[in-house]
Amino acid sequence: MSSIAIVGAGPQLGLAIARTFGAHGYDVALISRDPVKLDALVGKLAAEDIGAAAFPADVLDRAGLTRALDAASARFGGIDVLEYSPVGSFGVTTLTAPAGTEPSHVEFEMNFQLYGALAATKAVLPAMRAAGAGTLLYTTGAGSLRPDPRVANVNAAAAALRNWAVNLHGELAGDGVQAAHVGIDSSIGVSVVPGVEAARPEQIAPLYWDLHTTRRDEAELVFRLDGTGAPRP
Repeated sequence: MSSIAIVGAGPQLGLAIARTFGAHGYDVALISRDPVKLDALVGKLAAEDIGAAAFPADVLDRAGLTRALDAASARFGGIDVLEYSPVGSFGVTTLTAPAGTEPSHVEFEMNFQLYGALAATKAVLPAMRAAGAGTLLYTTGAGSLRPDPRVANVNAAAAALRNWAVNLHGELAGDGVQAAHVGIDSSIGVSVVPGVEAARPEQIAPLYWDLHTTRRDEAELVFRLDGTGAPRP
């Protein structure tokens, strides 16, 4: 049985990715801070005959994140796919313009986005390399692709994660392990720009399956909507 660990699992994209992989027989390890919300997601997946379990952890607690991934690996006999997409920093971080950004403004976001990804990867990559198989997927929003001066500190960390993920793809070439970045150039669920349609999570989730299965030579896929609200090819 194969498994995917979703770090930053939530009721939108995380759940859609879980359903996509679960439909192909994958067990799902759900990791985020809130055990109550995780249990609700496990219940939804169980109702769809998808095996899932909750492993509460905060990506800012790197030791705790490692323990959660170790527990998930023990529960499911290993982790075949890691998807890292922590969300929720906008409510707790100060948003800064480029010229007003201090090192302290970026520090939290680097811990949240890049350093958490490094810790999660360190927890699962050795076993993947030993097996000669596995997939590591990292998600950022539009700011890593098209920086927005209103959120310069958040964009800086997202761009760092994107850069590192693409670099990792190159390092792992020939090892049998795929690493890739998914850039989401769209709002999800609810539009944040008047007149611009938001993407549905189920429109985005297939990109992760494609990178895991048929597009393993690609270091990055970017999701965008066309003018009709359909994904661009």
